[in-house]
Amino acid sequence: MKRQIFSWLPLITLVLLFACEKQNHADDPAKNNTQKSAKKSSNSTTKSKPENEGLVALNKQKTVLLDVEGKRLLLRTQVCLQEGVLEMLCCKKQTKEHESILSIDTSAQAIHAGLLAIGAKAGSPVKFSPKYQPPQGQKLNLYLQWKDKKGKLYRELAQDWVRTATNRYFTSKLDMLPEGVVIDKEKNELRYDEKYKELIWFGQMSKKSRDDFLAMSRNKPFQAAINKFYDESQIHTMKADWVFTGSGFSVDETTGEKIYHAESGDLICVANFPTAIIDINIASSSTGEGNLLYEANPDKIPPRGTPVTIEISVAKK
Repeated sequence: MKRQIFSWLPLITLVLLFACEKQNHADDPAKNNTQKSAKKSSNSTTKSKPENEGLVALNKQKTVLLDVEGKRLLLRTQVCLQEGVLEMLCCKKQTKEHESILSIDTSAQAIHAGLLAIGAKAGSPVKFSPKYQPPQGQKLNLYLQWKDKKGKLYRELAQDWVRTATNRYFTSKLDMLPEGVVIDKEKNELRYDEKYKELIWFGQMSKKSRDDFLAMSRNKPFQAAINKFYDESQIHTMKADWVFTGSGFSVDETTGEKIYHAESGDLICVANFPTAIIDINIASSSTGEGNLLYEANPDKIPPRGTPVTIEISVAKK
């Protein structure tokens, strides 16, 4: 994939411009429009301002918009996936639509610039060596806004569109199987790995299976592992927070110019990537489909092609 060269000069100039504009409005309480009415309900028919009124486009496609007064960054996206395992909440158009709920037509640098303009401070992406370090940075609030076919407006936390994946393996350390516990590989998905000293379960565990396993032994580590499998394998909406990690750079050995990693498509992630602009602040594997922690929540996501606005603001401490 062709990568785009990231230039700091336009970004810094842009941020300074909007910082000055925000300062000009700071002393005018009448202009403090944060759309408080939208917070009253996730399903809202509240009248809103005409589309794009008071917003500043940060890219030529007009898909990245800055709400200076409201201190929000708005991303105009489309639904590209309703079901399946996830690496992204949102990717660049024509990159990772098969593992992302939303896609957007923009350069990554426009989003980075917008985040700086609303006062977000970049941290650092995930690190896997010499030891794992989770993504770090400014905590962000992400809301999703869209309309159904009848024009009814909806607004929900972005986390509600992401749920824990159940079609995967769950593991728990266990020194040995308790005396008397016999695993029937023909009847269930429970396994024990002698080499790595791990108890392993695949898929969503039912209450009956949990109770049957617990009845096999009173051994506390074994029971703790079974209860862990049951709890983790149930469907839950994502509880992790998104943080502004800021992606990173590499240098083109031929030209000597810096390349912004997020231009590869990794915009808002739910699996940890060192190239992400925004990532979740917990360990979330990106090593393979079988290990991905999250999947799309089909009960919440509207049909493919539905326009969705991602509303991003800096979270209060």
